[in-house]
Amino acid sequence: MARENDKYTYRVTWSEEDDEYVGLCAEFPSLNWLSKSPEAALRGIRKLVAGVILDLKRNGESIPEPLAMKQYSGRFMVRVPPEVHRNLILQAAEAGVSLNRMASAKLSR
Repeated sequence: MARENDKYTYRVTWSEEDDEYVGLCAEFPSLNWLSKSPEAALRGIRKLVAGVILDLKRNGESIPEPLAMKQYSGRFMVRVPPEVHRNLILQAAEAGVSLNRMASAKLSR
């Protein structure tokens, strides 16, 4: 069974500016951990997140829900300029699909 902190969204990437790998957590965007190896960067950010969660719990503060645990409706609204809207409607009509299907296909790429 996964530990609570393992359910968060972690990522390791190279930081050219720092000349090191940086560990990140999507649910805690202000946190990062620098290290010379990607494995150490991941271990570091996971340990940092665990410490922050412990502090939040001690202080009775809210803890971010892991993105993987959230339920999504599949609906969101996007505002675009009228000419973009018109162009998408035309593309959808020419493809014989709905605007929703056309937008979903474009966003899925």
